[in-house]
Amino acid sequence: MDTPSSVLIGAQALERLVHDMFAAAGCDTAESTDIASHLVGANLAGHDSHGVVRVPRYIDWMRAGYVYAGKQPEIVTDGGAFALLDAQYGFGQSAAKRATALGIERARQHGAAVIALRNAGHVGRIGHYAEQAMAAGLISIHLVNVAGSTLVAPFGGVERRFSTAPFAIGVPLEGRPVVLDFATSCVAEGKVLVASNGGKPLPPDALIEPDGRLSGDPHTLYGHYEPVGPRLPGGGSGAIRAFGDHKGSGLALMCELLAGAFTAGGCSGPVEGRTRISNGLLSIYLSPAHFGTEAEFQRMGQEYVAWVASSRPAVPGEPVLLPGDPEARYRADRLAKGIPLQPDTWTGIVQSAASLGVQAPQL
Repeated sequence: MDTPSSVLIGAQALERLVHDMFAAAGCDTAESTDIASHLVGANLAGHDSHGVVRVPRYIDWMRAGYVYAGKQPEIVTDGGAFALLDAQYGFGQSAAKRATALGIERARQHGAAVIALRNAGHVGRIGHYAEQAMAAGLISIHLVNVAGSTLVAPFGGVERRFSTAPFAIGVPLEGRPVVLDFATSCVAEGKVLVASNGGKPLPPDALIEPDGRLSGDPHTLYGHYEPVGPRLPGGGSGAIRAFGDHKGSGLALMCELLAGAFTAGGCSGPVEGRTRISNGLLSIYLSPAHFGTEAEFQRMGQEYVAWVASSRPAVPGEPVLLPGDPEARYRADRLAKGIPLQPDTWTGIVQSAASLGVQAPQL
């Protein structure tokens, strides 16, 4: 779980700090709130890789012109039950929130909806949008790619070809909602970032060197870096491995084709003239109420997940967990005790805040 060397900060104080940083950087109140609540929410859910560790990087991206404040997604194609939106390289947390809201609205009208989003800044933790849809009583499926980002080697290879290509599904069972949310890489790039800041070490086989040797050293991906400061994704000579050998590699390929090529936002890989990365997102929303199966869906689903979770534990005292259970446990614990941040992560945030004229709280 959390390491003894972590710095603890309350969720409200951390969210206020992040909000103030993005407001000082040029975002309006609503956008600053979207970014801050999403990032802190990722930390609360135990996904530190997609939390506030990314704040200094986002600020750097703004300064470099890779992501813009104040952009609203534009509808490119509208077919009623389906739509394509272009985020215009605005912040992903705001763009994806609005795309999800549109998916919810259209699924409530039609029973099902398909919403594609392209050219978005980093959209963050994908499970967040599945939870947004679940709150509206909808099932949702999300495939994501990162155009211009080559970090992951395909199964059988050592050269980078894929982005980390996340995938998520949300199933709104009453009393025990189920959220499956993972990168198709062995670890998300953010987990390499956290490890490089002194956080949880990587599995020793998460990365691969050009000669095929397996590695758990973040330098394999980033190359040289200082203890506090920016990390260059892909700056090293190695790659992240796909999870599950050919299975994760195949799913990553499909995420690239459907969230990248299908949306026309672009796949990972070298593209002439591209100076930034962007997320593509293809989402499917389903309304059990419209399908006429809601009562049986709830009954059967709740009975089934309870039966799955009742399997005798392989390790005594460690019950079987369903997707979403660890996040719920983390959220309850961290709301009560505070969010743990690695000292180097906190130092980086404090330095970034100071560069914006924002005073970080004393811990």
